Amino acid sequence: MNITGLIVEYNPLHNGHAYHFAEAKRLTNADGVIAVMSGDFLQRGEPALVNKWARAEMALHLGVDLVLELPVAYAAQPAEWFAYGAVALLEATGIVTDLCFGSEAGQLEALLPLAEQLADESDALRAALAEQLATGASYPAAYAAAAAATLTAAGGDTSSEAIVALLAQPNNSLGLQYLIALRRLRSRISPVTVLRNSSNYGDVLPGNATIASATAVRRLIESDGLSAIAPYVPHFTADILAREFAAGRGPVTWESFTRPLFHRLLLSSPQELAGHHEMTEGLQYRIKKTLYELEKPTVSALLQQLKTKRYTLTKLQRTLLHVLLQNERSELSRSALAEGPGYLRVLGFSTKGRKLLKIMRKSASLPIVTRAADLSHPHLELDLKASSVYANAMQERDQDSIFRDYRQPPIML
Repeated sequence: MNITGLIVEYNPLHNGHAYHFAEAKRLTNADGVIAVMSGDFLQRGEPALVNKWARAEMALHLGVDLVLELPVAYAAQPAEWFAYGAVALLEATGIVTDLCFGSEAGQLEALLPLAEQLADESDALRAALAEQLATGASYPAAYAAAAAATLTAAGGDTSSEAIVALLAQPNNSLGLQYLIALRRLRSRISPVTVLRNSSNYGDVLPGNATIASATAVRRLIESDGLSAIAPYVPHFTADILAREFAAGRGPVTWESFTRPLFHRLLLSSPQELAGHHEMTEGLQYRIKKTLYELEKPTVSALLQQLKTKRYTLTKLQRTLLHVLLQNERSELSRSALAEGPGYLRVLGFSTKGRKLLKIMRKSASLPIVTRAADLSHPHLELDLKASSVYANAMQERDQDSIFRDYRQPPIML
């Protein structure tokens, strides 16, 4: 039985995702599909447009058979740990045979040799990465340059310029981390990649008449309303978004968290801020200074004034998210993350997904969680906290939403 794994955010699910899903099934001859999906907060440190339950419902309507939540401990991390956590979950199911991801390269031949050489992180790579970061380069740029320098010094066949160009493309860079994670986990899962079609990650305008990036879709919603995204999303995405917006459960943006975030920043000393995950290189002092210089106390204004070559928007968003959620550095250390996720949290399943879960009861190497009360684990506690904070920022706050994770069974479709 071929079971294909996908790693997704679906913020929101659009036609490009539908294309990737169809291609993934075709290329792997899939009998079933399992998606690992970020929860209410995403890899770039942003809140999702609508909550994880609504996005899991989108995935099930698309045809995904089982949706598992990527714990926030891994979901809101740089690519290395985002990929490691997600791949570890797919491996832990015991039934996933293939992992399909999108890339600008559209083929594995360019990425696999790099993964083979970089999977065992050498002293030379770590030193080169530290040197690049010290110049003020962003982590993705620093990693690409460090990888290129390390591989060319070791006598690799690919030129330094070619490696940097390859990894400058975000889906290639993330795909490399998936491949590295597979090797580090000694996984038997086979990787497959699909050429990214028509629209690049982060494009602010639609790529063609039917394909737009998630960023472009969100921009259209903000500027022109839900009706503007009809050409670019499946009908069920539009319907679910309309339902969630009408109920006051979206759209959720960083500005939804302005008051609680500023409350934390204003009360915390630089020393207290320094204890949060990803608060590095004296950023806490820059934050405290910038708070007093803002013309308007908004998250967007704070981010724009904090942003530099060294402090990218993504880095800043993730750092502020860890402050908002009070995630301490010690909780998310490299050694803690290297232990991998501790459970498989089920958000939703189809009829076929129910059968897959039955098989997983015997094959999975981690406990399967369908109710929050089923397990006590530090990462699950972080997830429950994050979901409550997310719901507390909605336009319409209510007890059911704030404590939904304690009450909501998996969605069945």
